[in-house]
Amino acid sequence: MWFWLAIIALLCWSGSDLFSKIGCRDASDRYSHLKMVMAVGVVMGLHACFEIFVGGVEISLGIILTYLPVSLLYILSMALGYLGLRYIELSVSSPICNSSGALVAVLTFLFVGMEGYTPLALFAVALVCAGAIGLGVVDSTEDAELRAARQQEGNYRYAKSWVALALPVAYCVLDAAGTFADNRVLETLNEDSANVAYELTFLLAAAVCFVYVVLIKRDRLLPKMEAPKYAGAVFETAGQFAYIYAIADTEHLAMSAPIISAYCAASVLWSRLFLKEKLSWKHYGMIALIVAGIVIMGALDL
Repeated sequence: MWFWLAIIALLCWSGSDLFSKIGCRDASDRYSHLKMVMAVGVVMGLHACFEIFVGGVEISLGIILTYLPVSLLYILSMALGYLGLRYIELSVSSPICNSSGALVAVLTFLFVGMEGYTPLALFAVALVCAGAIGLGVVDSTEDAELRAARQQEGNYRYAKSWVALALPVAYCVLDAAGTFADNRVLETLNEDSANVAYELTFLLAAAVCFVYVVLIKRDRLLPKMEAPKYAGAVFETAGQFAYIYAIADTEHLAMSAPIISAYCAASVLWSRLFLKEKLSWKHYGMIALIVAGIVIMGALDL
């Protein structure tokens, strides 16, 4: 079951990537990343209310505080990721961000060990990790002429800068730390309660952003501009729901985490189809590695 939950998370989060990029790419909007946090927080808050009052999920201040370190790692990483979308293409940002799965696998092998994993499973993990990292390397070392051609076709221009790359790298590190900590904390918490705790914390973060952006900075929220953000928030929330249950399977963490992080492959494809960001044969080569690894992992789960 972990495999299909991981695939659902992959598809939902790649959709969230696409709509988040559309909602955050306006460089003139200084607070687009905070508005994205607001959108995600509102949707997650609504889902948390449904889970509590309809689903009967147990929640308490103690549960929220227990899960708080994990929640903060995820929320901070996402805020930095949304900020990065203003300065860099989705086809560059997403692969770098989602190399976090490789870091999770490394942390798992270092602190938990590789016992119970067959050589084929380790090979599949290596394929996915190599593909995810490779996508980031391909984009960061891309020829200037190819980059210019891709940006011309997409009608958006992005200047190369260390900030543009540092933001998705920061996301990668924080998200990996959150995923590893998440798996440890979920050994003591119910998955439903942990997910609701995360969503309520995100709702609080959204409220803080609203106070800052709307009440203090007097910035406006225009429905036409905010619609893509809320579409991205819906996909983000659905992906989070599947993700929580996927990584709760401790025995397969080193396999589920790379699969989920490989949603960058789908994000790169969506960026080509809908944002007109041009891909090279190297991109497709890295995507092929990721898909091959996922297929092997799925076969092992059958």
